[in-house]
Amino acid sequence: MDVEPIAHTPQPAFSRSTLRQRWTDLTFLHWAVAPEVVAPLLPAGTRPDTLDGVSYVGLIGFRMVGLGLGLGPPVPYLGSFWETNVRLYSVDDTGRRAVVFRSLDASRLVPVLVARATLRLPYLWSAMRIERDGDRRVYRCRRRWPGSTGATSRMEVRVGTPLADPSPLEHFLTARWGLHTRAYGRTLHLPNWHPRWPLHRAELLHLDDELVAAAGLPAPAGPPVSVLYSPGVAVRFGVPAAVG
Repeated sequence: MDVEPIAHTPQPAFSRSTLRQRWTDLTFLHWAVAPEVVAPLLPAGTRPDTLDGVSYVGLIGFRMVGLGLGLGPPVPYLGSFWETNVRLYSVDDTGRRAVVFRSLDASRLVPVLVARATLRLPYLWSAMRIERDGDRRVYRCRRRWPGSTGATSRMEVRVGTPLADPSPLEHFLTARWGLHTRAYGRTLHLPNWHPRWPLHRAELLHLDDELVAAAGLPAPAGPPVSVLYSPGVAVRFGVPAAVG
């Protein structure tokens, strides 16, 4: 089986979109993890994706803006919210690289209920906000329902200079054009499309997180190996397809 290359730029956009949205003010924190640690947490038909034999767990905070269905207009009020997710890196039996979400905390209850009911994504309702002060970003999250109620996360970063030439690791962690999820007794691949990430270096000023451990992963034992920031991109999702 051939694994698709890590594409620095997106493939041509697909003709049919199921969802549209914009992701803004993203901070990416990543820690190295042994593939055998995360393998049991991935859907059937997928395995850990690795770079030089190492896989990664990511903690990503951002704002979702203008969520809409297909070519329709953005959903008022409910279509914009804060989100923090914990994710792993996967490759399926056809060689498609993707991410697997262990948790997705969101600040609007209705999108949480819809995502859980349709694609069985592990969305959770949380109190959340992002504070902006010059080049500083502070992401705060406290889980409400369901799961580990009361789990919290607070991360603070300082945004640095733009990355003109991201490293192979930085591409590996961000250039992802789909997700894997388990729904209706099948593993699904949901493709996405967006422009190449505008990435910035970032400095982690503070982290106090319980979400990674609540997602069934080892709590971070040290500083992340990668800290990145992006002002954001517009995103489209295609039609889910079964894996295998």
